[in-house]
Amino acid sequence: MIDLRSDTVTRPCDGMRKAMAQAEVGDDVFGEDPTVNSLQERLAEMFGAEAALFVPSGTMGNEICIKVHTQPGDEVVCESGCHILNYESGAAAFLSGVQMRSIQGTRGAITREQVETAIQPPLYFLPKTTVIAVENTHNSAGGTVFPIDVLADLHMLAQERGLKLHLDGARIWNASAATGIPLQDYVGYCDSISVCFSKGLGAPIGSAIAGTKEFVQEAHRLRKLFGGGMRQVGILASAVLYALENNLSRLPEDHANARLLAERLAELPGIEVDLDTVQTNIVIFDIAESGRTVSELLEALKDAGVLVVPFGPTRLRAVTHLDVSREDVEFAAGIFSKIVRGTH
Repeated sequence: MIDLRSDTVTRPCDGMRKAMAQAEVGDDVFGEDPTVNSLQERLAEMFGAEAALFVPSGTMGNEICIKVHTQPGDEVVCESGCHILNYESGAAAFLSGVQMRSIQGTRGAITREQVETAIQPPLYFLPKTTVIAVENTHNSAGGTVFPIDVLADLHMLAQERGLKLHLDGARIWNASAATGIPLQDYVGYCDSISVCFSKGLGAPIGSAIAGTKEFVQEAHRLRKLFGGGMRQVGILASAVLYALENNLSRLPEDHANARLLAERLAELPGIEVDLDTVQTNIVIFDIAESGRTVSELLEALKDAGVLVVPFGPTRLRAVTHLDVSREDVEFAAGIFSKIVRGTH
């Protein structure tokens, strides 16, 4: 089965499992897990941040950052398709008591001008805008990279207006790999960042957040409050360290495979792909003109050995990752062609 549902379906390789088995561990709630401490120090250096904190999931990472930056009743400005707004179970409202003001972006990016008009004036009957949240790469826009010059503009706006800028960088690794822009350059414009290890990097679990020492100190307290305090978690941190050493540099392979798949899909009758959005490892395509429903095509693909996910009434999503080879992508493209053309 060729699993293109998500880059979260990867499994630890033998080398990663060996690293996990041999990990030196301690009680991380006491700050005594040497492998976690080593990972956090490495991440802070990679990001050019003062400190970093290992957390169980990307959602927890995002929500801790929002909680640190806000008070109940505040408002967070974000892009309408972003993960924090759409795929975190309403956690910002539930955990932090804040509301989201969404802006329709272009390929996942929102501009300074758009955000400026969304910031609430200082009137007593309006919520207080305190955070701008952006996503890079942007999942629902097709894995598009948030332009760094636009991020720089938002940083300047945040500085001028006394706001915090949070970057949901679950796939920031892909953005950096696609553009050649160092991670530090992206992170340097933000007050906080969350990153994920269980997607393109192939670790089984884990994310991290980074910022100033003061920010991370409060984030550490909130991690405990949210139920994310872990004990001998060096077993997991060692998998991340292995991934950073061995899997980070191979991300361009995933991008090339996604591009190949997108181009093959774009050749098929009734399939629409915006190739300009295929910038990293995600391919979103519309089948409205194919004569098939999403459920019909999903079932046919599954029966033929290919898994993708629905991504709207007429759209599907495929994601390439380290467990999918170029040969697998060639095979999957062939299956798509046979099914769409009715020759399977």
